[in-house]
Amino acid sequence: MNKLLLAAALLAGFWIAPASAQTKVGDWTVEKRGKDRHCDASRGYNDADDEDRYHGIVFTYSTDRIVIELVYDGWEWENTGRILRADFSTDKDDIMKQSRWKVMNKVAVRGVFEFDQRIADRLSKAKRLSLDFEEDEDESIEFEIPSAAEMLAALKFCEEDRK
Repeated sequence: MNKLLLAAALLAGFWIAPASAQTKVGDWTVEKRGKDRHCDASRGYNDADDEDRYHGIVFTYSTDRIVIELVYDGWEWENTGRILRADFSTDKDDIMKQSRWKVMNKVAVRGVFEFDQRIADRLSKAKRLSLDFEEDEDESIEFEIPSAAEMLAALKFCEEDRK
């Protein structure tokens, strides 16, 4: 239960900042928050097939980078700042072997990728994304990303509209 509260508090930080533009796409929230330079898309859910554990996803998108932060209350990473290697894929396609993910806290990792339209295209066709950790196979995971194409289109529009 404490992990769920920690994960909820972490994601709550994303929603506390005042929004200058916000829209809903399915259960995704796409927004440009006042203090951010870029737009974010986020969603959270409890997975009934995984002991009702919390899963949270935040995408940040710009012409330079794609940033994905994943929150899972089943993780217990010990070393903040540690770099993990994982095969990054969707239910439709492999995106990147040996991608780099930084441990942000006990329940969150962040991947930062140079912008590549092929990554966005692969994500837009997916219903799930997965990380298969090289050294920590027990921590490998899948996240549901419904309405990914619509969410990414809204995120792109938000990013272009902020200029």
